[in-house]
Amino acid sequence: MAQLTQEQRQLIEKIGIYHEQQGFPPVTGRIMGLLYVSDRPHLSFEEIVESLNISKSATSNALQLLQQMRLIEYTTYSGDRKRYFGALLENWHEEVLNKMESILAFSKLLRQANELRGQLNPEMNERVLERIEFLEFLSREVPALMHKWLKERNQ
Repeated sequence: MAQLTQEQRQLIEKIGIYHEQQGFPPVTGRIMGLLYVSDRPHLSFEEIVESLNISKSATSNALQLLQQMRLIEYTTYSGDRKRYFGALLENWHEEVLNKMESILAFSKLLRQANELRGQLNPEMNERVLERIEFLEFLSREVPALMHKWLKERNQ
């Protein structure tokens, strides 16, 4: 991989910080940033280590996590024993829908919390209920929006 520019390095760090704020370990976010910034669809393990100046162990752990989460994929080339990693971009629809399922599951937990709390704090119950209703609204509307967007895009 060609030497990264200062602008690319800064963007990789910003993408890394974003992923870290989403609960990812720091190295995983930086790897995602590198894969998004790269002008090549796949990078070797060694290229990732060298480009980000991170340890082989941290790189290996992060790549395993990203593969388990179905955020990256790897490929091999005939006659080359190396594995090359790239962002898995085809499954973003699935990722969005999975997030909606997660949001709906969380809203169910909040509903249980409201029920267990009882009526001793009606103001809090009302605020939590408002959040529950919005999360349930999102979980219904986003899949419909996805379907509409895909339909319009494919016309």
